Amino acid sequence: MPKIVDHGARRAELARAMWRVVYRDGVGAATVRSIAAEAGWSPSALRHYFATQTELLVFAMEHVQAEAAERIAADDRTGGPREVAQRILEQLLPLDRQRVREAEVWLLLAARAQTDPAARTRMADADDGIRRAAEFAVALLTGQPAADPEAVARLHALLDGLALHALLYPERMPPARARELLGAHLDTLVAS
Repeated sequence: MPKIVDHGARRAELARAMWRVVYRDGVGAATVRSIAAEAGWSPSALRHYFATQTELLVFAMEHVQAEAAERIAADDRTGGPREVAQRILEQLLPLDRQRVREAEVWLLLAARAQTDPAARTRMADADDGIRRAAEFAVALLTGQPAADPEAVARLHALLDGLALHALLYPERMPPARARELLGAHLDTLVAS
């Protein structure tokens, strides 16, 4: 009788192994070989699920998006609109070890998006999620049912810029500074 393989369970197992490597050693260390070793698999068995490094990064980005969505959904929405918007948008910034690692995946995938259609598609999905969070925040803060597209674009650009600076220049953009700058911008939206 042929062995029945639960591919979903195998991918979940690989996801856990991949994130153990990423959290411990950084996203740059998440290679097919290192993840296979972490999972106790051979690299050739792992290649059955991820033929290229980009496929692995796309898979990692799917996980990042799911984690961010879970954190945002778990917010109890208590407090005023300004506090709720700040808490939700902070989930998209690299303010702790987990979110730094998630942002590293975002940055590596963004670099590949210039030449790889699969990476470009996943980055477009991630970008849409950030834009939707910005739309929600702007609508919440301004009390308007439809968010002003210019305000959304500015907030989206700020979120991307804060994430990039926090990753590349953590000494100049520590978490407290990123929170402060985000908060100052949200204050301008409330005032308008």
